[in-house]
Amino acid sequence: MDKILVTGGAGFIGSHLCDRLVNRGDDVLCVDNFYTGSKANIKHLFAHPYFELMRHDITFPFYVEVDRIYNLACPASPIHYQFDPVQTTKTSVHGAINMLGLAKRVKAKILQASTSEVYGDPEIHPQPESYWGKVNPIGIRSCYDEGKRCAETLFFDYWRQHDVQIKVVRIFNTYGPRMHPNDGRVVSNFIVQALKGDPITIYGDGQQTRSFCYVDDLIDAMISMMDTGSDFTGPVNIGNPGEFTMQELAETVLRLTGSRSELIYLPLPSDDPRQRKPEIELAKEKLSWEPGIGLEDGLKETIRYFKNLFFNC
Repeated sequence: MDKILVTGGAGFIGSHLCDRLVNRGDDVLCVDNFYTGSKANIKHLFAHPYFELMRHDITFPFYVEVDRIYNLACPASPIHYQFDPVQTTKTSVHGAINMLGLAKRVKAKILQASTSEVYGDPEIHPQPESYWGKVNPIGIRSCYDEGKRCAETLFFDYWRQHDVQIKVVRIFNTYGPRMHPNDGRVVSNFIVQALKGDPITIYGDGQQTRSFCYVDDLIDAMISMMDTGSDFTGPVNIGNPGEFTMQELAETVLRLTGSRSELIYLPLPSDDPRQRKPEIELAKEKLSWEPGIGLEDGLKETIRYFKNLFFNC
């Protein structure tokens, strides 16, 4: 049995990871400061003998004995990470330093949940791991983009300088049950607006594209990455290469919910990428992984979650 630390473990992705690890027999320590995480996401685990919860902000050091660390702590939606951009940068940078220091001390393997945002508004499509990105270092999104880029730098420097066993995954748009209903992400936005009968807000002309990965597929890849040998560090893209315009996504949500919400168009936010699609050949080769859940099937599960959340049905 491995003792595994999951930072940000009460969040959307972190709670699904805790579920999977506990169910496979690991001893899981979930750490979260509950800035965006929720006890509701993990309350079903409270009575489990191999699950433990600690309220802590990883910008401050703490000392535990663990075998593996999944570092997921950081607000990931623009509404949340732009609310306190200085703290967002601290979480990415100071948090990485503290978690890497812990991994170095206890000789733990550590995985960094990085992001496709390290590619910025890309000039290469789809984005391979070799692409260095096009990021505005002083824009309103840079607290997250550059914070995650700096965290990757720290991970690789700890690997080179201190021989820490690192794993880096770059997560593309992910969706599924337990998304925060007010996180400002496009999937949750569209579903919540459709279910409430509110106008669906599309930013720009609706022709910008994203690729959407269902959370169960993502968790498969993260665990596979952690289980790889020391000869593979990443970074590796994790996402679904299926590409959809925002217009297509909105129309699909309307059809699946049966909503009569109208579509309205608002100005595109600053530095919002026009397109985002992962190149996943490396994940296929090194992890024997590719996503298996299509957009419609994943949206149905997500819509069911939000219906139960709002209407208990």
